[in-house]
Formats: sequence, C-alpha cells, structure tokens
Amino acid sequence: MAGQPTLADRIRDEALALGFTDMGICRPDAIPQAAGRLKGFVEAGYHGQMGWMEERMGWRGDPAALWPEARSVIMLAETYTPDEDPLTLLDMPERGNISVYARNRDYHDLVKKRLKRLGRWLLAQGEADGAAIKVFVDTAPVMEKPLGAAAGLGWQGKHTNLVSRSLGSWFFLGAVFTTVELPVDAAEVDHCGSCRRCLDICPTDAFPAPYRLDARKCISYLTIEHDGPVDPDLRPLLGNRIYGCDDCLAVCPWNKFAETAQEAGYWARVELTRPKLTHLVALDDAGFRQVFRGSPIKRIGRNRFVRNVLYALGNSGDPAMRRAVRPLCDDPDPVVADAARWAMDRLGGDA
Repeated sequence: MAGQPTLADRIRDEALALGFTDMGICRPDAIPQAAGRLKGFVEAGYHGQMGWMEERMGWRGDPAALWPEARSVIMLAETYTPDEDPLTLLDMPERGNISVYARNRDYHDLVKKRLKRLGRWLLAQGEADGAAIKVFVDTAPVMEKPLGAAAGLGWQGKHTNLVSRSLGSWFFLGAVFTTVELPVDAAEVDHCGSCRRCLDICPTDAFPAPYRLDARKCISYLTIEHDGPVDPDLRPLLGNRIYGCDDCLAVCPWNKFAETAQEAGYWARVELTRPKLTHLVALDDAGFRQVFRGSPIKRIGRNRFVRNVLYALGNSGDPAMRRAVRPLCDDPDPVVADAARWAMDRLGGDA
C-alpha cells in the first residue's frame, strides 16, 4: 500500500493548484559558488549603474546570511510563455517591441500573491512549532536563478537565464524561505551542449563569453535600468526594442517544450502587442502613468520610456516619423531632448 504523501509532496500539489508550473527545494547554502561569481561580475563593472548589486553583495551571494534561521528554500516557477514568436515584431520598425513579460500585469504582484498563499498554507500545516516563512520575487537580494538550478527547476544557460527541459525559457521565479526542514531535490545539470544561439543572436554582443553577461551592453539593462543617454554607438542596435529584449530567450531550442501561460494577467494587452511608436512618443507624464498603471513599465517613468521610443523612431528609417519626433527636441528633460535630436538626425531632419 502506498504511503501517505510527504509534506514536500503536498507542497508541490498545493503550488500547482495555486497556479505555479513547477517547484523544487534546496538548502539556503546550496549555492556556495554564487558569491565568487557575483564578486567577479561586479569587479568587472558588468553591473553598470546597478549599484544595489554591489551594496548588498553579502546577502545576495549567501542566502543563508539573508535569513540565518531559514532551513529550506522552496523555489517556484511560473510560466509566461507567449502565444507567438516575439522576434517577428523586429521586422515592424514603426511598432514598439515590448518584452513579453511586460505586456500586461506586473509579475511581481501576481507571483508574490501566490507565494504568500503558499506560505500561509505551509504554516497552517503545523509541521513545526514556531515555523516561519519569508517570500521573495526579484526585489530582494536573492539570487533566484542559482537557487532555481540548485532546486532542480533548470540550469543557467549560456545567456545566464534559467532554462528548463520542460518549460523552456519563459518563466518567472519566486522563493519561499522557511524555517521548516524539508527534503531537497537534485540540482539540474547543464543541457546547453554546443548550442550558442542565444549568444549569436545578441544585437549588442553583450556576452563576453558563454555564461557571462556584460549588462552595460544588454538591451534589457539599457532600456530599463540605465539612467541617462545611451551610448550613441549602441542606439542603432536597439532597433525597435523600447522595453527589454527577448532575443536570447526566444531562440532557445528548449522552448519547443514550453507551456503557454495560463495566467490571464500575462496575456498581452492588445494595445501593447504591436503599439505604434508615434502614439507612445506623445505620452506626457499623466498619460504614461494612465497607460501603464499596474504594469512593470511604470517604474521606469515617462522620461526614460520616451527616450527609448525616440531611439526606436530614429531607427525606423521612415522620414515621415519626423513629425512625431520634432516636438520632443525641446522637451524639458535633457535626455529626452537629446534622444529626439538624435532621432531627427537619423531621419534626415533638422532638429
């Protein structure tokens, strides 16, 4: 007769019932190599303007230091797989290309709600006196990708993102740290083999070597994290990408096993699937906040977003776009005005 389901089995069942796609468990000390790799990344300057990575390296490099009382880390995966190839939008220069994950609701909110529900459920099981939990999703000094690999959810591919044999590349990660002692899962091993599609497709050559990323050249970093003007040499390489970049994820051959997102909050809003650049560039601050309410895009603010849109307009090659660009040449924000003048020059117009 089969034995009773273990607590780990029941956690998995509950996680899947809540909407997560996969789950694994590891110890907080399961990634001893992470601190050294992070230190090398920062010392090379690859983190760019992300000073918070350097400031909190101690916690980020050692999950056990973040919360010494934790005994287990429950890692959760939640898919957001698109229903079409995002690379096709790169051939529509008059349209803005927004990263798949940002075309609807902010994943931080959606994933964290599920993590909290799972955590409350775990505490209600009464498996340990005084049990406690902490939940994290991409906003705390937690290295989710190495922890996800240690918990068996996937492996860090040559593009440094987590890849799963059953989920492909399109999934978010969340973590539940707990004082409850749980059995761990086997870590996943690397299945990239000789493939280097993710490295070869990068428009800005942001990978100095396989498994190493120079964020200063990464389009996701440049369009989201980088404050101020983007290097003029890199601007033409942005194409029509106005928030993030999916190229290295989209070409991964393991995506043939990816499951389409079940959470409606990740389904692309129609107006963000192929938005017209001329509409987006005209947004003032109030309009920007209205359009992107509840979206992860909102956090970068109108000025940085419009800067990105102006670079895309400059890359469109369509002189008719000058009419939309010209008013921004006198924008109160100097970075926006600089982007507009650059776009006008690219389009053959007088700023």
